[in-house]
Amino acid sequence: MSSSNANLPEVWLRGPLPDVPPLLQPVAHALLQAREEIAAALTDFPESLLWQRPAGVASVGFHLQHLAGVLDRLTTYARAEALTAAQLAALAQEDQPAAAATTVADLVSAFNQQVDKTLSQLKTTPEVGLTQLRGVGRAQLPSTVLGLLFHAAEHTQRHMGQLLVTARVLRGS
Repeated sequence: MSSSNANLPEVWLRGPLPDVPPLLQPVAHALLQAREEIAAALTDFPESLLWQRPAGVASVGFHLQHLAGVLDRLTTYARAEALTAAQLAALAQEDQPAAAATTVADLVSAFNQQVDKTLSQLKTTPEVGLTQLRGVGRAQLPSTVLGLLFHAAEHTQRHMGQLLVTARVLRGS
């Protein structure tokens, strides 16, 4: 957690978030927890380690790009929209540096911006529509609005954990 949040309980223990529907509170809590833990773990993280892959695992840079990208894609599906060409191009490049000037701060900022967009979407998602069917991907595999939003939260947590371990291993080497 960032230093300002170091003495606070985890986000889910701080109470309901304003304007987020009750059934979507766990999604919002998980995303905000991820944001805090990533910010704390990557404070002063060396740029030279951003794309390193210790023991062949995914890099910190990949996880940061993937976290932002997957939130964008899953919330697009939750809105019953198809992915754009730009989203598909970004997906194809997640394991590569976005640009020579991309820094840890840039990637953390992009993730934070996507968390903010996702939280905004949660606030406007009516609980009555959570069981509406949604197709995922080109094959339109079956899910629901709630399934997509829950998966966005759990997928974020999974990759955040992998990012935290990778960052710690790299700092220790």
